[in-house]
Amino acid sequence: MSVTIYVRMKKLGRRMGKDLPLMSFVLEERPQTVRELLLGLTELGVRDYNARKDEGQLLPFLTREQITDQAARGKISFGVHGGGEANLQDALENTVQCFEDGIYRVFAGDVELTELEGGIPWKEDLVFTLIRLTMLSG
Repeated sequence: MSVTIYVRMKKLGRRMGKDLPLMSFVLEERPQTVRELLLGLTELGVRDYNARKDEGQLLPFLTREQITDQAARGKISFGVHGGGEANLQDALENTVQCFEDGIYRVFAGDVELTELEGGIPWKEDLVFTLIRLTMLSG
């Protein structure tokens, strides 16, 4: 039985004062662990990317706000590099490795989910938030 989950995604330090857009994803079954959640979302992302690639629409449209934000940084781009077929197994391994390395954090409501094999505190209207931590260098 499929389940719809709701996710907000953001990069740390960007648009802190604005509401993050809520995105819905339909998974084949309700994930019981953080690992199942992340792998399910990754599989959907790879499938969607490859479908867009096959349809010839790799480049998404940029909103006026995205163009303004990128212009302030000095570069406007679609964020697409290459355009080859995404490899599901590589993406799944990368998802797990990045979680283990602390590249992103996952929250279920206000509760941070810190263990891959940890359970998900399901409740009505649960919204997940994924925050990618941007590393500074230079």
